[in-house]
Amino acid sequence: MTGPSTAAAAPAPRRRRTLAGWPGATPPRSRSAGTPGRPGTALLGRRRELAALADVLAEARAHRSATVVVRGEAGAGKSTLLDHTQAEAADFQVVRCWGVEAEMELAHAGLHQLCSPLLSRLDQLPEPQRQALRAALGLAEAAGRDRFLVGLAVLGLLAASAEERPLLCLVDDAQWLDEASLQTLAFVVRRLAAEPVAVVFALREGIDRQELAGLPTVGIEGLEKADAQRLLASAVHAPLDEHVRDRIVAEARGNPLALQELPHGLSPDQLAGGFAVPDADSLTGRIEDSFLRRLQPLPRYTRLLLLLAAAEPVGDMGLLWRAARLMGIGPDAAPPAEAAELADFSARIRFRHPLVRSAVYSAAPVADRRAVHRALARATDPATDPDRRAWHRAHAAGTPDEDVAVELERSADRARARAGLAAAAAFHERAAALTPDPARRRTRCLTAARAKLQAGAPGPARTLLRRARSGPLPDLDRARADLLEAEIAFATNRGSEAPPLLLAAARQLERLDPALARDTYLEAVSAAMFAGRLATGVTTADVARAARAAPPAPRPPRPADLLLDGLAIRFTDGYAAGVAPLRRAVRAFAAGGVRPDDEIRWLWLACDCAAELWDDVSWDALSARFLTRVREAGALGELPLALNHRSAFLVLAGELAEGAALVDEAQDVSEMTGSNLVPYGALLLAAWRGDGSEVDRLVGTSLREARHRGEGIGVGVVESARAVMGNGAGRPGDAGTAAASASAFPDDLVSTYWGLTELVEAAARLGDRGRAGTALERLTAAARASGTDWALGLEARCRALLATGERAEDLYREAIDRLARTRIRTDLARAHLLHGEWLRREERQAEARDSLSRAHEMFATMGSEAFAERAASQLRATGGSVRRRAVSTSAPLTPHESQVARLARDGLSNVEIGARLFLSPRTVEWHLAHVFTKLGITSRRDLGRALTRSPG
Repeated sequence: MTGPSTAAAAPAPRRRRTLAGWPGATPPRSRSAGTPGRPGTALLGRRRELAALADVLAEARAHRSATVVVRGEAGAGKSTLLDHTQAEAADFQVVRCWGVEAEMELAHAGLHQLCSPLLSRLDQLPEPQRQALRAALGLAEAAGRDRFLVGLAVLGLLAASAEERPLLCLVDDAQWLDEASLQTLAFVVRRLAAEPVAVVFALREGIDRQELAGLPTVGIEGLEKADAQRLLASAVHAPLDEHVRDRIVAEARGNPLALQELPHGLSPDQLAGGFAVPDADSLTGRIEDSFLRRLQPLPRYTRLLLLLAAAEPVGDMGLLWRAARLMGIGPDAAPPAEAAELADFSARIRFRHPLVRSAVYSAAPVADRRAVHRALARATDPATDPDRRAWHRAHAAGTPDEDVAVELERSADRARARAGLAAAAAFHERAAALTPDPARRRTRCLTAARAKLQAGAPGPARTLLRRARSGPLPDLDRARADLLEAEIAFATNRGSEAPPLLLAAARQLERLDPALARDTYLEAVSAAMFAGRLATGVTTADVARAARAAPPAPRPPRPADLLLDGLAIRFTDGYAAGVAPLRRAVRAFAAGGVRPDDEIRWLWLACDCAAELWDDVSWDALSARFLTRVREAGALGELPLALNHRSAFLVLAGELAEGAALVDEAQDVSEMTGSNLVPYGALLLAAWRGDGSEVDRLVGTSLREARHRGEGIGVGVVESARAVMGNGAGRPGDAGTAAASASAFPDDLVSTYWGLTELVEAAARLGDRGRAGTALERLTAAARASGTDWALGLEARCRALLATGERAEDLYREAIDRLARTRIRTDLARAHLLHGEWLRREERQAEARDSLSRAHEMFATMGSEAFAERAASQLRATGGSVRRRAVSTSAPLTPHESQVARLARDGLSNVEIGARLFLSPRTVEWHLAHVFTKLGITSRRDLGRALTRSPG
């Protein structure tokens, strides 16, 4: 490819490169096709990459969104490909943003660039979305944190902007984009579908951003030898010895920027006699050195102007020249940089390549860097851009400065309000570094460490925690530091390391902050629950005993206090003793009135307790609220957990299609955030669907992860899913082995009792009445303590398996009656199936056909294929026929189509459905059009009837 690409900015070089007088700055990066001073240069050897980008544009022209990530090393030509794509998109509206390393910690800096040209469409968004986006972009005060609402607003803005003509979004140097912007864009592109929007990310090879994992990718390799020779010839205008040419080509490894830039600064004699550069230097470093050699002859004020531009990543010409005037730099400083093809100072400051910017900044003397930041701070309006002003002041400070530290803390608060957790952490960290008083500095390090953990950076949080502990801390701060250490351990590895640390922290906090101590005990209980059977030291019983001896709850107790007391009794005195206090806790959460932050923190545990109590009504309500709260808060770190809980309930409720949509979303979010949570929802979904290969795949990876981290609760869920799969597929031996493992650890919430129901059935089918009876005794004790229809229905169903004659008949009917009053349709369908199988053995063929037909219909409607086939096989054995379900000639509904269809059936508008599912109204309409075609209907009025017979 000719013309250097605008590739990802390199990190600061490990060795300092300086020039006499002042280290160089790199050339200005071009934002048009070709390079500064070389307009219209052609592309060489990029047929595969160009075809992929052409496909993206074609999809958008066909009103289908498309996304691609272009990956390559520095100088490979990523930005030139983006320039070419922009040139080929004459019929598109084009918006573009660039990640800049210096702005990585300023929340929504990338979104500001990308969305600013589209803000004329802002009024088309619903009011909550409009206000959320205005706050994120710093155009209004932030009322709260709602990253999902910001994401929905960006999605709506892109969709609205594409109404008249397709929209092309180019995101260059994505590896340097701030976290809030990249997370939002990555989530948005996964939700684009029917919008004519094309999105192209350019990402530097070797610098991964987890947010982009799983997106379509095209890698850029080095140019072929012939193309490399042609490009070199266009860059070197003097005669070049053939052997020297071949050596240059070999050392450049097909990198276009290297081929164009490395010969610069070398004399004709050097080019004629050889091209020797020390092999120890990286290619990136050699390119930077070539830029520095070219910068050396420039006047000092030109180099200072380039340093100002490198330190001011927004490219605001007004701000740049205000700062330049404060330093005594006039307009005549720009032409030499432009003549050297290093920068463009026209409408917007543009560097030739990110390596120019990094070389300029990293090679500058510290005094010069501070001087330009000081000028930029003075030139920045404190009313309209206080955070960037504070950032420049921080970099200008040569010594600790309390005023600057206080200003940075205010910026951290604003960043947190805009869901910029990474930015808030960065401001807190810099504030700590600039704090003159050692004691206050340690306290601020502790605040920064917590902010880093909340931003999903446990490694840097540990580093800051060590700094906080570098000297004496007040007693409360010392206890909080111990708590933070435990929380970092739990966030890093939800296994056996965290419980003893959390327990120790809770004990320290008892006399210092009783409320925080109780919260910490609850965290310790939850951590011990996660470790479960794989705990290596502190167990749930150990934590529970300590919690019962802790200071009593305040009056009236908070829902979290009730939860702690209930779990402490459950793990010390047993299931039956814990039922009443846990029920009070669950009801307190279900009643509402809990602070949103506390709901995000504890609702997952309340969901577990509701499921443990066989309280399907509360589990339904709490899992739905948990997901809503997490979405509203933009708590991406908690989203996979919330999606897993909600999808697990939906699967057991027989709503497998809706559960599948949440499982898909959980996978997307986990890829984006790097979550390593065991995929509980996906396991249950695959097991109830009867997808053996998917169960095997998930079991293998999940068991390895759970055992590696010491996450015993994951082992229990995995074994429960295997037991369901075994019983559904008619393999009671496999089911019994898995169920025995699932139920072997009594302190595993939920999976113990799921395992017992599967074990009774598997053992009964194998004729092992002793084993089945023992499992039934354990199940009966818990079910009768619970007393819910779900619990007593399961007990009756399991007891019927071991009964005979009229007693068995009565028990099956009791099970069906009780389970019919719950939302757990899977257990009801299994009661019909087991009843039908028993009736067949009793040779009551007509009654058996009725029960088996009902079971088959229920399982088939749910999409539970293994159980449906088991029912069908039994039905055929009675002489009955399996009713052929009306199946559309089209494919069954996808998970998203099924979700959209059910919400439309319930009366939600396209806008409301889009807000609920994080989709644009146009995409909702597109999904509904597919639904209508597949179901053979023409209006929403027909959805209720059609969905009852749909296989989706």
